[in-house]
Formats: sequence, structure tokens, C-alpha cells
Amino acid sequence: QFERTRKKLEAEGLLAQERKRALPHLPRVLGVVTSQQGAALHDIIRVAQARTPLRIVIAACVVQGPDAPLSIVRALRRIARVPQLDAVIVGRGGGAAEDLIAFNDERVARAIASCPVPVISAVGHEVDVTLADFAADVRAPTPSAAAELVVPDRAEFATSLARGAERMHAAAGRVVAAAGREVVAERRLLDRLHPAARLAASRERAGELLERATR
Repeated sequence: QFERTRKKLEAEGLLAQERKRALPHLPRVLGVVTSQQGAALHDIIRVAQARTPLRIVIAACVVQGPDAPLSIVRALRRIARVPQLDAVIVGRGGGAAEDLIAFNDERVARAIASCPVPVISAVGHEVDVTLADFAADVRAPTPSAAAELVVPDRAEFATSLARGAERMHAAAGRVVAAAGREVVAERRLLDRLHPAARLAASRERAGELLERATR
């Protein structure tokens, strides 16, 4: 069933690599679709807030059992309506293969693919692979890793900004120096073209010629 559904979605282009969207560089609003009681939610919040303060909006849902697929789909639809939403993490913690079956549901995969912002799937452990992983823009091996992927570390971000500022300053210095050289060259050219300068040059040249003629 997993392979049949995957091939069906693949034939429709919903799993195509060119559909994958890049994660935002500095998200301000992060959506999380998962169980409100699960450890995954606490891991995501803990990691995200330790890296960079941002607003986290939770759309709680059932992640296991017969009601889980529809619950996840509805949660994804709710989170998509949040203003200024930048990205969504959808998933759950580890479990047996049958515990993760909701994330192999075709309806869940389609809801992830149709989400208006980038989606990171974080289902189970690193070895677990679901249809949600194929449909998402980015797959994370764990919920904690998903938070690390989408939320930049503020210290690393500040260092990157400082390096960028240094490069811009150096580039600006080179531009100013080059412009200064051009101004000097143009001034020299203008001085040579000035009537007084041309007259002085003509007199100097005439003097040189007269001196050669009288030798």
C-alpha cells in the first residue's frame, strides 16, 4: 500500500524535487502540527527557543490511531491560516511501525504538499521513513533536528552578519579607492585639455624646437 500510494503521488508530480521549497533564513512564526501531549512538541519548543526567540503556533492533533490522519489534515489546514506563518513542522516522536501509519496516509501527504509554506517532516527516528517525508519540503530525522534545521542559532547568525558586514566594508573600500583613482585620472586629463595648459605645452614644445634649430 505504501509503494502504491507513493507511486500514485509521484506520477502526479506531488513528490517532485523541483517542488521542494527552501526553508526561511530567519523565521518569525513557526507552526507545529503534532500531539500536545507528546515529547516531540516539548523537544521542538526547547530547541527552537534556545536557538532564536520566535513565535511558535501549535495546531494540536491526534498522531496515532484511526482518527489520526483526518486530525493531522485538519491541523495542517488550521495552521495554514495563521498570519505571517513562515514554516511548519509536522510529526511525532518514535514508535513502532504501526504507530507511524497515520503519516503514510494519502490524505496527510496531500495536505503537506498543498501547504502554502515550507513543511519539515519529523516523524519518528532517523530510520523511519513515511510518505509525509516524501511530500514535505525537508525531512528531519527527529523533531529536535527539525527545530535545528528551521530555526537558526542566534550566535551563529550574529557571526555570519558580522562577517557579511566586514566583506561589505572591504568591498565598499575597494569601490571608493577605484572611484578616487578615476577622479584623479579625469582631473589630469581635464588639466591637459584646459586652454592654458595646452598653451603652456605648445610654448614648451616650441621652445624645444627652437633650441634644437639653433644648435
